[in-house]
Order: sequence, then structure tokens, then C-alpha cells
Amino acid sequence: MISSVLTVGLAQIAPIWLDRAATLAKMVDWVARAGREGCQLVAFGEALLPGYPFWVELTDGARFESALQKRFYAHYAEQAVRIERGDLAPLCAAARAAKCWVLLGVMEQPAARGHSVYCSMVWIDPQGEVRNVHRKLMPTFEERLVWATGDGAGLRTFDVGPFRAGGLNCWENWMPLPRAALQAQGEDLHVALWPGNVRNIIDLTRHIAREGRSFSLAVSGLMRRGDVPDHIPEAALLREVLPETSANGGSCIAGPDGQWLVEPVADVETLIVAQLDLARVREERQNFDPSGHYARPDVLRLEIDRRRQQVLIERD
Repeated sequence: MISSVLTVGLAQIAPIWLDRAATLAKMVDWVARAGREGCQLVAFGEALLPGYPFWVELTDGARFESALQKRFYAHYAEQAVRIERGDLAPLCAAARAAKCWVLLGVMEQPAARGHSVYCSMVWIDPQGEVRNVHRKLMPTFEERLVWATGDGAGLRTFDVGPFRAGGLNCWENWMPLPRAALQAQGEDLHVALWPGNVRNIIDLTRHIAREGRSFSLAVSGLMRRGDVPDHIPEAALLREVLPETSANGGSCIAGPDGQWLVEPVADVETLIVAQLDLARVREERQNFDPSGHYARPDVLRLEIDRRRQQVLIERD
């Protein structure tokens, strides 16, 4: 008999900020730790690899033709993840060794697509294969100064143990239609990736769980002034303008009744491990199943364009 229980891990850590190689090595260690603790899925925060662009709102990021902003962006683009180049190979190997799914937030720079970066959620399966790349549909506020807009190609769910899992990045978790798209694909385990602050997570995590009658996981990163490495551009300036804490975490888990299983955890690097039982989803869907008996497809339907948006389309 297949178990209805899944062991999950939320890896709430700080990056080696804006350093892809060093952050990647740290994440590999945490995947190994999750494997030792029996996790079948481990998730990391939004844009953790190589880090969230905290500098934008603190250094006059909207100033046009700013030499400072150009230097920041050039470094950010250089440190971005190129999946086709094999940048995630160490994490793929770690997932294979740990025999668990790895879900992480990266700044993705597609091959042969210029130097724009996308805030992407990457799914790596227990065989070490990259299964999905979801590019954030709409960057939020100042993020639009550094991130390109995504598309519907990655709005997908996957069988993870007994669950059907899906996920979204940060504020796109507030968007009703992407949530509905995942629910309609059978989602009963939702993973939300955040750069990290309790204030952004505390209300929405429980709402998503109650709305979908699903388990709702929120995983965040940390960012403290001391996490600025010496070797990145303008390190001294960044330490001067950044607050003591830019991201305080808040990783948490809500059950399908909307109640806390793990309340938000702040200000500490930690691996939160929990066991989730699919039976609880079935119990809560007795009276409400958003894409099942409570759906009205004769009245309301949702359409997804799954084409990867690109400038050049080649036809023979």
C-alpha cells in the first residue's frame, strides 16, 4: 500500500549574496541535510540563487542612465543561472543523492535570449532532472526594473509522493487565476516561494490552504547586512544603505483547514521538517473542492497559453 504521508523540508537560509557559485555550494549542503532527515521534497526561497535585488529601492534604482545601476545590473546578470549551460548540475546531483525533489528560486538567464533575467521557480526531480521552469508572470513594483515578465509555460503540477504539487513565486500567489490554474490540475500541495518577510506571508499562506483545501507551504530566505560579501561591486555602499535585516524569513505551513501546522519562523537559518498526510486533504474536500464538485465549468473556464514567449519563431 502506498503511503499517504509526505515528508517535506523548508530550507530557510541566506544566500552568499550575488555570488552564484558560493550560494549553489551552500544549497547543495542543505539538500544533503534534508536527505539525511528523510525529506522527499525540499524547497528554497524566491530568487535565492544568487539573491534578491534588495539594492534597487535603496540606491535610486529608477534613475535613467545611472552608472551605478548599470554596474549593479551587469553583475547581477553575470551571476544569473543559465540552466542550459549546466549551472544547476551540482543541485541536480544533490537531489539524486538525497532521493528528493528540490524546488528553488533562481534568477534565470535563458541561453540565446540576450541578458534579461527572469525570476524563475525550478523543479528538480529525485532522479536529478530539471522537470520544470516557471518564470514569474509579473514582477512586483521595483522588481520590474531588473526582472523580465514570464509566461504560462511553467504553470504545471507534478506528482510528488502521494500529492499533486504546484507552486508560485511571491506576489503571484495573490493572483486568483494562476492559483485556479494549478488547482484545476489537481494541486493539493501548494508551495509559495518568497524572498522573505513574515508580513508578506502570514495572511496569504492560510488563505491559499483554506481556498484550495490543500497543504500550503511558504518558504522564505534571509538577508542581513552581514550577508553582503566583500567581493561584490559596491559592497561598502550596500552595507551603508541596507537595513540590518532586509528579509527575516517567515517560512511556515498551513493545513487544508487553513490552520497552522508550523507558524512563521523568523530570523534564523533552519530546516523546517514536517510530515503531511493526504488524508487531511480528502477530509476537507468533503464539503468544498474548488476544481471538483464545487466547480462550474459550464459557467466559468480558464485558458492557459503554454507557449514559451520569444521574439524569434523559426519555421521551415
